[in-house]
Amino acid sequence: MSNQSYRVLLYYKYVKIDDPDTFTREHLQLCQELGLKGRILVSSEGLNGTVSGPAETTDEYIATLRRDPRFTDMEFKIDETSGHAFKKMHVRHREEIVSLKLDDDLDPNQETGNHLSPKEFYEHLQRDDVIVLDARNKYEHDIGHFKNAVLPDVDAFRDLPDWIRENLSEHKDKKILAYCTGGIRCEKLTGFLKQEGFEDVNQLHGGIVSYGKDENVQGRYWDGKCYVFDERMSVPVNRTEEDRVIATCFHCGKEEDRLVNCANPECNWQHVCCEDCEEQYKRSCSEECREHPRNRYEKDKQLEQSQG
Repeated sequence: MSNQSYRVLLYYKYVKIDDPDTFTREHLQLCQELGLKGRILVSSEGLNGTVSGPAETTDEYIATLRRDPRFTDMEFKIDETSGHAFKKMHVRHREEIVSLKLDDDLDPNQETGNHLSPKEFYEHLQRDDVIVLDARNKYEHDIGHFKNAVLPDVDAFRDLPDWIRENLSEHKDKKILAYCTGGIRCEKLTGFLKQEGFEDVNQLHGGIVSYGKDENVQGRYWDGKCYVFDERMSVPVNRTEEDRVIATCFHCGKEEDRLVNCANPECNWQHVCCEDCEEQYKRSCSEECREHPRNRYEKDKQLEQSQG
């Protein structure tokens, strides 16, 4: 086993990219040459990525990006890890680097919410006259969220504007505290809230990931874990004795915050599952998936044993 240290980088930047197709091809080549793995989205409005690799390699990647005048001030959130957090490297051109699908798209560089540091956000969380809005999807906030947060029942970010119009329109005079994983979704969502007439719109700068690393707050007021879009699936946030599990196993109902993908590749539904139920139900979310001819549970188990 190698003692080489690895890192996961999470980053974004809303900045004009004139030729996103060419940028996408060249950036994929860069990442492949460096040996990085991850997922990166490129559009004319900017760059959104998360990659993993050895510490020396990720340092080189950061330095390379920052030599580009468009990304000189790019912020990188860095997690130490034991190995790659992705299986492959993908760089894709998309219309948006986060898919909000507004009829009239907006530029966060022109209109967005007030950025609050983790310490400022923590102080605001303790007020009674605020609405703490989770800007993520249901499967994300099911395993972790801020105490007393409003948790929209949506399966995709693009569904959030309609949910807000239907459920929060009468609270436009309230102070809004929006948060998401790394901050990128809030950049556009808070701009949308301002356009809708919300008067006092704020967002957690750097997202949940930065909040959990801030020494001033140590993740306080957060319950559960934070969902992440890589092989780890979730990471801890609250680093105090107040930390607790809020999710339950899909099958048996006991407290659990362990996420798995359904072993039926035609389903692949992410759900909370304890280790006992994973074995009993072959990491499947239904009897149909458990008996599916392409169920990969036994094959994955054998592969883990051969590597372990």
